[in-house]
Amino acid sequence: MSTLLEQVQQRGNPLIDGDQVTFVWQGAAPAPQLIGDFTNWSENPITLTESEPNLWTHTLTLPRDAYVEYAFVHRPDIEERLPDPFNHQTVWNGVNSVNHQLYMPEFVRSPLLTRGADVKRGKMTEHYIAGGRWLASTHRRVHFYQPPVDEAVPLVIVWDGTDYIARAKLNVVVDNLIAQGRIRPIALACIDNGGQARLSEYFCNDATLVYVIEHVLPAAFQHLNLILPQDGAYGVMGASMGGLMALYAALRFPNLFGHVISQAGAFVDDPRVEYMVINLMVDNLPVKPLKIWQDIGVLDWLLPGNRTMHERLVRKGYDVTYYESGGGHNYTIWSHIVGRALETVFGV
Repeated sequence: MSTLLEQVQQRGNPLIDGDQVTFVWQGAAPAPQLIGDFTNWSENPITLTESEPNLWTHTLTLPRDAYVEYAFVHRPDIEERLPDPFNHQTVWNGVNSVNHQLYMPEFVRSPLLTRGADVKRGKMTEHYIAGGRWLASTHRRVHFYQPPVDEAVPLVIVWDGTDYIARAKLNVVVDNLIAQGRIRPIALACIDNGGQARLSEYFCNDATLVYVIEHVLPAAFQHLNLILPQDGAYGVMGASMGGLMALYAALRFPNLFGHVISQAGAFVDDPRVEYMVINLMVDNLPVKPLKIWQDIGVLDWLLPGNRTMHERLVRKGYDVTYYESGGGHNYTIWSHIVGRALETVFGV
């Protein structure tokens, strides 16, 4: 029996030594290809090398605090994954596939994702709010979260709301932060995305914002105990395209949204899109008193665009907190960071 095979059978896949990570596949040729956060998935698939008969490997250098998702595939343009028999840690990718998980030794898991003992639960309610002429669908599902307090509170609009609740445990994180006195109590309006229309609805789209103002906010006032939406008291947050839309919403209506959380925002660092409206707004509009959080993973393909946007915001004079994690582009890494983001923009 191969020593390498014995190692992966005993320790699991991949084999980690410091920052060196060796992925192992056992089987006859042809071996599958390796894709993951480190290849931007299907864009740069990795061909495994036959290190021993019917034993294929590839070694990468990864950040010591990285969280990574990966998969073995026979063709990277087909989403079907091949199960890794040496790694049983899996996670749904939120679209159409299951990925394998990898936590590097120095990755720090957020304790906020587990509800603390005796922590009071906020109230979650589900609603279908008419979209009028502003959305691709006639109605949109919205989850309202009312924190377990008696006083009126500010509202935070959450793009991709169901994903943040189901995959990032946002309501649990908020419950824990409130109970620990680390943030002021906040309410949430977690709005579902438009499915195939998500890209257009979140691409700096005023129609989406009008839907929030004309339909979601009135419903929120019916079901939640909210302070008045003035002087930038409310917040807005999202990831990826939602992170782009979060910053756009605040720049467009700064007197409403004064607190911004953009996780892996879809800011593109490309001269061909230098004149995107979001860039023009940052560069040319008067600076408003926004409190902005940005985070991005060093394995995320959007890293260059986020660095450029951060430089643009700082150069203009915005109050922005910027954090780079060792992760890629997924809700698992965002879930471990979102508590820090909330504490930064809504901390007491």
